[in-house]
Formats: sequence, structure tokens, C-alpha cells
Amino acid sequence: MCGIIGYVGKNNSAPYIIDGLKKLEYRGYDSAGISILQDEKIVTVRAVGKVAELEKATLIVNPQGNTGIGHTRWATHGKPSEENSHPHWDCTGELVVVHNGIIENYLTLREKLQKLGHTFQSETDTEVIAHLIEENLIHTRAVSNEEQLIKAVQKTNTQIAGAFAIGVMWAHTPGMLVGVKNQSPLVVGLGKEENFLASDVPAFLRHTNRALFLEDGEMVILHAGNVTVLDVKGQEKKVKPTKISWDQKTAEKGGYAHFMIKEIYDQPQALEDTLRTAQTDFAKLLGVDDAALRQLRNIHIIACGTAYHAGLVGKYYLEQLAGIPTSVDLASEYKYRTVPSFEHTLAIAISQSGETADTIGAIKKAKKLGFQTLAICNVLGSTLTRICDGTFFTHCGPEISVASTKAFTSQITAMFALALCLGKANGNTSETDFNKYAKLLTGLPKDMAQTVKMEYDVRHLTRKIYKADRFIFLGRHVNFPIALEGALKLKEVSYRSAEGFAAGEIKHGPISIIDKGTPVFILMPHDDLFEKMLSACQECRARGAQVVSITTQDGVKQAQDVADQVFTVPATGELLQPILNVVPLQFLAYWIAKRLDCDIDQPRNLAKSVTVE
Repeated sequence: MCGIIGYVGKNNSAPYIIDGLKKLEYRGYDSAGISILQDEKIVTVRAVGKVAELEKATLIVNPQGNTGIGHTRWATHGKPSEENSHPHWDCTGELVVVHNGIIENYLTLREKLQKLGHTFQSETDTEVIAHLIEENLIHTRAVSNEEQLIKAVQKTNTQIAGAFAIGVMWAHTPGMLVGVKNQSPLVVGLGKEENFLASDVPAFLRHTNRALFLEDGEMVILHAGNVTVLDVKGQEKKVKPTKISWDQKTAEKGGYAHFMIKEIYDQPQALEDTLRTAQTDFAKLLGVDDAALRQLRNIHIIACGTAYHAGLVGKYYLEQLAGIPTSVDLASEYKYRTVPSFEHTLAIAISQSGETADTIGAIKKAKKLGFQTLAICNVLGSTLTRICDGTFFTHCGPEISVASTKAFTSQITAMFALALCLGKANGNTSETDFNKYAKLLTGLPKDMAQTVKMEYDVRHLTRKIYKADRFIFLGRHVNFPIALEGALKLKEVSYRSAEGFAAGEIKHGPISIIDKGTPVFILMPHDDLFEKMLSACQECRARGAQVVSITTQDGVKQAQDVADQVFTVPATGELLQPILNVVPLQFLAYWIAKRLDCDIDQPRNLAKSVTVE
């Protein structure tokens, strides 16, 4: 969750570090800090709150030096405070460390180091890394300071346990940074006479679009003019740079008030870009032949949060189009439950970032069970994509807002494409149906472009309901997960109480919380379940609810008789309708949060990439 940025080059590093931290704010954080190597001494500035507070403090101190590291912290050990903010230093004050992840054996290491005379200044697990490197430096012999630091960090890497990405700077090695990756994201930006170390590409995208993605256990040594990667055995490794196709403007707001609203409007283009991948040969992607695809007997979908809801929609697709029994698990549960090891099973992990710790842990378990694995992911070179046998890239471009929108609709689109291709491969979907659905897919970006024009109507409605105590969302079949997603989105950004239910279940308990004035959003496209959804509207309205119907043109007239407000979305195929139906719910969450003056792009207590368990 934390954000790391390091710079080594010919210029003063402080502006680069501050700018990089701003680009990493989307990851979620409670404090931030910066360390600059100035005249062979390390100058550190830290602050609680936004990066803007750190920037003010840094301007006062005005550190000057061409090597530096910075960090945004999301508390896991120790309360949010200046003392617990990164960077952390050793007893000498000559070595600083930034860290993303969790050191599982930090209490044992801390006790050991204290017995050796080390004094700790914080409650964090990170500080043990700095002191451990300091201790290892004392006992390391080398021909140069740089070699000494590399060996000390390598030894430290063998002593700490957990998931971590680490950046290290030492006063005795000016012009040099060291990074280590193990189960937490770390990427190198390759510039001209300057290089970057970061948690994510947006931190340095303004300066370079060439990146090196590190593997677990690898170490990287950065100088202004060169970058060296060492493998797990400490041997130099040649790594081919990846050219990032996103430009800086794509990663910024583009004139919108918030990233969230921009990314809602990005969805037509995101779907179009994702559909370019829909022609994928999935057999080739997974490294199997068509016969192996036809032998698939079980599919496990693994995800967290919004991606989990995309997986729930995908279950309907896979079972209807491909005829393959499919289960959907929260990744945090999948890791710890007993999973039968049946042959011919495919495990699909869905994650926008590809760095979600629970999802990575769950897919590793699936691999150990011998399952084929596929990632549906938006980030090229991410950990999840390197673990899985194959990856369907959604090509959304960077999604900065913590609340996922365009990644969600692209994930569902990817699930549909996968189900359709599997159905064709195993004969469950006829050639006629395949062509019909493929045509609907092709028209989806155009339908989405029409759907995002609904913002004004939704915005107007929120004036009447934004102060409500609770919100209810109802759906059936493929729209049931959309009801869950609508409730989650509202909770994430507005902090209001919201619940999503299968409409057929409200009589079995949930209807008790519907009373006068409760806003109830009912997803009811004009399909085979439309009549039953009309009944749900009547049941809710009879109890005084403020009923809002989301339907297609053929259902408008009947919906108007049973709802207080009707939103009309374009009609597409029944299975694809959820991709459009979620849009008014995204606008709803945004505008209620805006009227409540919430921090929309960085909601409290949340992070974009949950990279710790």
C-alpha cells in the first residue's frame, strides 16, 4: 500500500521525490517523508497528513542533493505519526530505509538488535531493516563502500521474512541507491543520466516511459548512468526494459475535478482497448492446446473487492456460455480453505493492479494444487502476471482513484470474452450464438459512450437523497453482483451505509430495513426477470421507499408506474447489460460523496493496491 520513490541523477532530487510522491497518493497513505543526501550527510523531512504538508516542510529545510528517497506510509505497525513515518534511519543516522510491506519476524529481530545495543525511535517493523543493515555493515568486509553496502543488504535480505520492497540510501555511497523486492511491487524507471526506484510507474512517468520490473528476491543498484540487477544468487542479470504506453496526461485528471469522474468517462475507450485483446487465443495464452481447453471441468475465480464482483458476473458467463461449473472465492478465504485438487481446473485471478497480496497468495496456492492459472489484470509486468500461466490484459490505462470504475467494467468484458471463447472451444456455444455475442461485444464501447451521458440526471437526483441514512440496491441474475458493486462503491467514497441484495431475497429478511424515504435502486432491464423486478419495486414502494429504477427503453413505461424515478440505459444483450447498468451507480456514488465533501479519490482507511495481507 505504501509508496516508494527514489531518484539518482544530475539534478537536485527533492523536486523529483515530491512530485513522485504526489503521483503515488492514489495508493492511500497517512504520512510521508523524504531523505536527501546532501554533502555526505542525510537530511530527512517527515510529516503526517498529505504530501502537500511534506512539501511545505521540505521547502523550509531546502535540502540539496542529487540522490534521494521518499515514501508515503499507510500504517500497519504503529500509529500514524511523524516518528513512525518513513524514511527510517540507523543509529548512526548515515543510513536510511523506505519499505513497503510487512516484516513478519520484526519483533524477534528488534529484540536481538536491542541486545546488541541498537536504539529504536519508532514503533514500526521497518526500522529493524535499517538497524539490521547497520549491523551487517559492521561485519562486512569489501574493497569499496558500494560493495560493502550491497553485501550487507544481501545478508539482510536473507534475515527478514515477509512481503517487502525496500529502498536503501547510505551516506558513504553518494550517487547510489539500492532496492530489494520480495512479494511487494518495485519498478525501476530508466532515464537519461537519471534513474528512478518506485512502487509504481506513475511516480516517474513524467520523466521516462522505460521501466524494469523486478522479480521476487532480486536486488537493483541504481547510479545516474547505469542500473544493475542482481538475481536471487547475487549474479548480475540482464533485464529487458518495458516501454510503458501510457503518457503522463493519461495518468492525470485531464481537467476533471477528480480521477474517479474522469475514469467513469474513460470507460468507452477502456472497453474498446480491452476488446482488442478479446481475439486472444486462450489456448496459446495458457500454454495448452485446444484439446486441453475442451477438457476443462472446473473453474475457480479468485479476487477481492470490486474485482470479486466482476468475478461473480463472470460465473454466470462461464456457466452459461462455456457450460463449466464455476466457483467464485474471496482471495483471503481461498488461501485458507480446503480446496479439492481436481484435474482439469483453471484458476482465474482478477486484479486491477496485479499486486493485491491476498490474490497473489491465493493464486500461488492454486498453482501448488496443479491448476492452470490465468490473470485478468491491467498492469503490465505486475507480480500476478508473472506468476500466472497466462494473462488477459484489460488495457484500461492507469486507474488512479481508489474506487475502481473502468477497471471493473473492463474486467467483466474480459470475463465475457473468455467465456465466449471457451464456449466455442468446447462446443457449448454454437457458431451462430458466438457471432451474435461477438457483434454485441463490438458495439459495447458505443453503448457505453451513450450511457456516460447520464451523469446530469443522476447528479440531479442526488440533491434529494444524499443525506439519507442508508441505501439499498437490488438486482437478479447477472445484475445481482452489480447491486453489490453499487453498494460497495457508495460505501467506499461516501462512507454511507449501503447494502446490495438479490431482489428475490428481500422477503427473507432485508425488507425489514426498508422504511419511509429509504432510497432503493432496482436494476431491472427489460429481460425475462423484468416482471419479477416490477414486483420488487411495488414491495419496496409500499413501505415508503424512494424507488429508483434502472431499466432499458422497453421497460420505461411499466417502470414509471412503480418507481419514483426511472433511469434509462441503452439495451445490449442480456448478459452484457450489467456493464452498462453499473454506470449510473458509479455516478451516484461520486455525486453523493461530492455533496458530502468526502475525499473521493483517496477515501479514508483505503488504498488502491492492498499489497499486505
